[in-house]
Amino acid sequence: MNINDILALGQAHISEEAELVIEDSWSQGRTVYGGLSTALLFQAIKERVADEYQVKNINVNFVGPLFTKEPCKIEVQILRVGKNVAQYIAYLLQNDKMCVVCQACFTRDRSSKVSIDKRPALNFAREKKANFFPPIPKVVPKFLKHFDLAIQEGGIPFTGRKTDHYLGWMRYKNLNTSLSEAAFIGLLDSYPPTLLHLLKGPASASTINWYVKFFRPLSQGNAEVWFANQDKTSQAEDGYGTTEAAN
Repeated sequence: MNINDILALGQAHISEEAELVIEDSWSQGRTVYGGLSTALLFQAIKERVADEYQVKNINVNFVGPLFTKEPCKIEVQILRVGKNVAQYIAYLLQNDKMCVVCQACFTRDRSSKVSIDKRPALNFAREKKANFFPPIPKVVPKFLKHFDLAIQEGGIPFTGRKTDHYLGWMRYKNLNTSLSEAAFIGLLDSYPPTLLHLLKGPASASTINWYVKFFRPLSQGNAEVWFANQDKTSQAEDGYGTTEAAN
């Protein structure tokens, strides 16, 4: 099942109370791929949002493992809808346990004379012969079969490299359709953590928090288009690390 198939299950779960079970091909270690669980929650929230509001940011906490091949449940709560800002929170639960929490903020544009943009530009071209992640058991998680990740800088996890960043491109594999907002959010978490390719052997790792800020309104695009990706480690110690990404 591709991302659109899973999102359709999520849609049916919200609108028709259909059972929501995620197949094993979307596993990331012992849990569901975090980009997919976030996409499902975002889609559920977006159903409650008026068209004039655009997503400004999402803040996701991965509380506990969300297992594949077991039913899960989505709940959405409206925190506040104001004139220009609307905030929502959604939960993914399984066996009565909290697994993933997503808080999302949506805004309407306001008139302003201030306009500043100091974001670094991603000025690099896609190489024709970039490295792709090979399907190595117990090293490369199953969910990556759904993505093309073209690495230009960085490496495969657990190979003992000395770099702590990624530079490359990403897209869904064999998804010849339009790319919804939720599917785009599901793409953003596809690169491995930047710290893993520093390690010389397999080790357990998991994401605690994921924060995404959107500077422009999302719109439907072509799923075959490549998106640039740059991940940089900003801090790591005592078994935890922080990565900043630009797309």
